[in-house]
Amino acid sequence: MRIISGKYKGRRINAPKNLPVRPTTDMAKEALFNILNNHYYFNEISVIDLFSGIGSISYEFASRGTENIVSVDQDLGCIKFINKTSSEFEMTIQTIKSDVFKFLEHTQLKATIIFADPPYAFTLEQFSRIPYLVFLNNLIKDGGILIVEHSKHTNLSEFPNFKYSKNYGGSVFSFFSS
Repeated sequence: MRIISGKYKGRRINAPKNLPVRPTTDMAKEALFNILNNHYYFNEISVIDLFSGIGSISYEFASRGTENIVSVDQDLGCIKFINKTSSEFEMTIQTIKSDVFKFLEHTQLKATIIFADPPYAFTLEQFSRIPYLVFLNNLIKDGGILIVEHSKHTNLSEFPNFKYSKNYGGSVFSFFSS
């Protein structure tokens, strides 16, 4: 995996093979950040990265100048890897080891962008809990969005607050806002 753009453009990140992750492809990340670049100044926003895995999305935001980033994952190995990598790159990424749903139920944090990359094998009911909890608990700042990455075989368009989706190969980004 590599960082696509920004201060650390081109830097490779090699995650240990034993971590339970499926990083977002470089093509999909590049397309996503092209969309976001048209709407936000990265140095002025805050981000919560849910199901962060090895931190691929968090590193992209940090490389582009975002300083307020929280990465949430329940796997201790993933959290340790993000801490190690962000320290090496001198990135300001705060990590939280937690079940994402418990985090969403209890957090007081708000962000401009909440990005969620849950397992593609989630059921529609599991997927639906993400936007439900985000909007129920008012976790998005004014003008912000929730982005959920999922398989092209999953359709989230019937969920409340859904705005649109973009397909990139086998991956889809669904965008939600109030």
